Amino acid sequence: MLSLLRRITQEVTAAQSLSAALDIIVRRVRRAMRAEVCSIYLVDTNTSDYVLMATRGLNADVAGSVSLKSDEGLVSLVGRRAEPVNLEDAHIHPSFHYLKGTGEERYRSFLGVPIIHHRQVLGVLVVQHEDKRRFDEGEEAFLITLSAQLAGVIAHAEATGAITNLNANAIPNGADFRYKGVPGSSGVAIGRGVVVFPPADLDVIPDRHSTDSDQEIQDFYQALDAVRHDIRRASNRISQHLSEDEKALFDVYLKILDDNSIAGEIVRKIKEGNWAQGALRQVIQAHISQFNRMDDPYLRERASDLRDLGRRILSHLQEKAPNIAERFSEPSIIIGEELTASMLGEIPIDKIKGLVSVMGSGNSHVAILARAMGIPTVMGALDLPYAQLDKVNLIVDGYLGKIFTYPSDALIENYQQIVDEERLLEEEYETLRDLPCETLDGHRLSLFVNTGLSADIARSLDRGAEGIGLYRTEVPFMVRDRFPTEAEQVVIYRQQLEGFAPAPVTVRTLDIGGDKALPYFPINEANPFLGWRGIRVTLDHLEIFMAQIRAMIKASADLHNLKIMLPMISNVAEVEEALALIRRGYAEVKEEGYDVKMPQVGVMIEIPAAVYQVKELAELVDFLSVGSNDLTQYLLAVDRNNPRVADLYNSFHPSVLRALYSIVDQVKDEGVGLSVCGEMAGDPMGAILLMAMGYDVLSMSSTSLPKVKAVIRNITLAQAQYMLSEVMKLSHAEAVTQTMTRLMREANIERLIRPSKTTNVA
Repeated sequence: MLSLLRRITQEVTAAQSLSAALDIIVRRVRRAMRAEVCSIYLVDTNTSDYVLMATRGLNADVAGSVSLKSDEGLVSLVGRRAEPVNLEDAHIHPSFHYLKGTGEERYRSFLGVPIIHHRQVLGVLVVQHEDKRRFDEGEEAFLITLSAQLAGVIAHAEATGAITNLNANAIPNGADFRYKGVPGSSGVAIGRGVVVFPPADLDVIPDRHSTDSDQEIQDFYQALDAVRHDIRRASNRISQHLSEDEKALFDVYLKILDDNSIAGEIVRKIKEGNWAQGALRQVIQAHISQFNRMDDPYLRERASDLRDLGRRILSHLQEKAPNIAERFSEPSIIIGEELTASMLGEIPIDKIKGLVSVMGSGNSHVAILARAMGIPTVMGALDLPYAQLDKVNLIVDGYLGKIFTYPSDALIENYQQIVDEERLLEEEYETLRDLPCETLDGHRLSLFVNTGLSADIARSLDRGAEGIGLYRTEVPFMVRDRFPTEAEQVVIYRQQLEGFAPAPVTVRTLDIGGDKALPYFPINEANPFLGWRGIRVTLDHLEIFMAQIRAMIKASADLHNLKIMLPMISNVAEVEEALALIRRGYAEVKEEGYDVKMPQVGVMIEIPAAVYQVKELAELVDFLSVGSNDLTQYLLAVDRNNPRVADLYNSFHPSVLRALYSIVDQVKDEGVGLSVCGEMAGDPMGAILLMAMGYDVLSMSSTSLPKVKAVIRNITLAQAQYMLSEVMKLSHAEAVTQTMTRLMREANIERLIRPSKTTNVA
């Protein structure tokens, strides 16, 4: 049964279109269940009707043209209930409705199971028999299992079907294909897409129209010859250590390379207009799918050989490809399966209009980086056919998490009005740069910035930042191929400290692990967010920790504006150990003759355990800073980088709000500074609530700072406290955001957050 499920899923996944995928399903399920009929009905999103899309056993000529209303027939009953319906005689059921032209009048037994993806019923999978008999439990379980496995594939095929079948040379006007993701960074971008991808990864290579097929074919054959040469050289180098059978493995590789059918297929794809890398991907993946469907284990293993050869050819093709930065002649919308900070680092910032990532969520580090740079971003666009979007016109709506491809002139005009309104808001923000962040009734709130790059300094000062609430030291560690030396770190930290002097600069000790990996210091764990990360790593490696502490303190010489912050604290013992090491580092630097002062030391409150020990922690340190991103993640048990559960990650969840309020209440008499440095602080709605709770410093990306200041300067503390009192009564995160939106509208401050037209577009 498992092998049958696997083969059906593989065949459907490899289908080139939605209609082909559906035909495979009805054909294979009918045969597997020995049913006389198998049909698929899909929900029309415009009418909510159930449309017969594919069938084996009924009249296939009417597929796509007949349908059942949302309250009509057994099929819609399955959809409404979102559970199976298994009947011995469907004709006597009160919901039975005969669908004319299908020829189903002679079939009596009926089993329908819903196709559900992300809580949404996409359609219904039905099997039928002529005789009156109930399908047994095993048959029902098989169909339920298959439906659950195929739901994501069908959803993806349904979302991409229209665009995948388009001729890349004939871009339609006004198609307005719409895809949903997760808002990553607010704003709107209108422009052409450029697909980026990591090197030597065959699966993520996009399709791209070639203007010089002859050159692409020549490059392909040169890459093929280069791989042949590599394999012969490898074979000769180690042949004396191999048996004849083992040597034959190299011959297998060479035979695959010399297979004119595979090379010929690739050349044909190139002549049809694809570039060599895209043609290679298409052909290799098609052959891998064929091997994977074979019953013979030996033949299935050949899929691995073919994938390896594909990667080898690809690497040689990519050696001749232009540098990524050379591909950008104009500002573009960057698209990728999984965008990373290193990918963005290779592209000139002035060439990035917007970002779209198939993987990731609104709180992954790429999204945080995008917010820091003010780049409209959509994450987690799982159904986006990104491989077909190179050089395609796009609109990225970072407010609502939507992507439009092939947009109509009317849609472009609507979104251009938003872009124009954003520009006016930015001009309004600029007038606030040198004004204090103070409420209408005189309450003062300090706005700091989160930084990680040297370029952040000028950008932050231009926007009126009063200091650095979080400097992420892992960033300079991540852009190197080894640990930076103590001397190198002194130079890096000095830039930040000098740039903001005499304002305070809070430098966080190395916070790696989880989703922040160093290529030269890999940490492979089953549960990385619950594993070796943050302070746990650095206390285990004193050579790393002490070099960093000494570098920080040396960098503060004569400036005296350094504050040191410890991440991922889960118990008092960690703080006591770290404090002893910091004092030791300070003493060592003093002995070397540096003019330094003992820096203030604080801890991040981002683990639930720290929330319940915050009073004890406050007695040990000078300040506390809440990392709302990780605190939300750990309180809600939601991986903030996983788009499947992205809608569950919400900093306005009542549990998160209560935890944040509890922290203030526990330390109000301890005399410690209290700040928030997570993304919630940069959300104007969150900033109002945090100020009302009693937090006196908020640290955020530089692009968020003007918005927060504009909102705070246009309300009173009393208004903010009233808003807080209203939302603390609520039990749903959605109710919190809806209530805050209404209260901010009533206070006439919602207009300061985003353009008014964002609520009126498609």
